[in-house]
Amino acid sequence: MPKRVEHRKVQRGAHAGIASSNNKLDFGEYGLQILDRGWLTANQIEAARVAATRHMQRRGQIWLRVFPDKPYSKKPLETRMGKGKGAPEGWVAVVRPGNMIIELSGCPETVAKEALARAASKLPFRCRFLARQHAAV
Repeated sequence: MPKRVEHRKVQRGAHAGIASSNNKLDFGEYGLQILDRGWLTANQIEAARVAATRHMQRRGQIWLRVFPDKPYSKKPLETRMGKGKGAPEGWVAVVRPGNMIIELSGCPETVAKEALARAASKLPFRCRFLARQHAAV
């Protein structure tokens, strides 16, 4: 959840197109890239983070590349239509194909691959494992 936002309730918005930024490995050696579009909730991001860090057993470093900064609202159960927009329910991050979700470094590739596979199993999207290509000098 962000510290403060300009508007308490926002419109749903569009998530068409592909990611134009946050689509390359910028920090770590290995990364998890999203192949679908939609909303990633704060709980899903946290579950993926916990799954990856537990498998790594505090070896290496982890970077979360998405932040849930969009509030979504929901009307109470068994409420009739109308009477305005519902109260804010939670926070989501809008993701598009190509967005990096998690990056890792400081661990062997086998450990990173398994850690990111466990993180991907917590997400409702198809994901791809990426490794940095080292240029032969």
